[in-house]
Amino acid sequence: MAEPGFASAKPTNGSGIPPPPSIKPRPAYRPPAPSKAPRRRGRLCSCCLWLTFLISALILLAAIAGAIFYLIYRPHRPTFTISTLRLSAFNLTTSNQLATSLDLSITTRNPNRKLVFSYDPISISASSDGLPIGDGSVLGFVQGTKNTTVLKTTIATSGKRVDSSAASDLKKKSSVPIEIDLETKVIVKIGALKTKKITIRVSCGGINAAVPKSKGKKAKPAPEFSPDASCDVKMRIKIWKWTV
Repeated sequence: MAEPGFASAKPTNGSGIPPPPSIKPRPAYRPPAPSKAPRRRGRLCSCCLWLTFLISALILLAAIAGAIFYLIYRPHRPTFTISTLRLSAFNLTTSNQLATSLDLSITTRNPNRKLVFSYDPISISASSDGLPIGDGSVLGFVQGTKNTTVLKTTIATSGKRVDSSAASDLKKKSSVPIEIDLETKVIVKIGALKTKKITIRVSCGGINAAVPKSKGKKAKPAPEFSPDASCDVKMRIKIWKWTV
């Protein structure tokens, strides 16, 4: 007895051969769009490179110009010296109030052959171990090339209150250390050219002045002497936003 037939699990095309399996088409490959970040980064690096090159070139040109200027003009700072000094009054009252008078001669020299200094009024102050003992000023002036100028002035103070311990020490001293400070502004002229105003600060130390001796009710002024104290000169030159 023949076995009953079973229906085919796969459909046929009438010839008994199953059709080939269907293949779904794959989507076409599309490469990702290139990112814009590398281009921007490259442009930024290029700008930084050119900016660095420009700044370096400007610094190099400024250095070359400065070297040429120095070789041609050989610029030097002015010099200051305390020529003579006399402490003509140094009175300390019973209420510890100080009154002083100081006579000064200051010699300043322009060592340059092609530079002229035009000074504003010069402020002068004197102190002794940090205690102010006088202040004053001298008029401005123009100092030519290879010129030496002597400035004479008297600086004073009165009614300066001194604490009791400092007053006690001052009464015992026959001489006091003195520091002289000067400050002004100057224009440097080079032919038809001139600079902006440059601040000059001068400090003179190492001076010991005799205190006037009391003779009865009057104090005899101390003698004038020549300390020949050399001074430290500092010029504050402003370049754009920097000060050197």
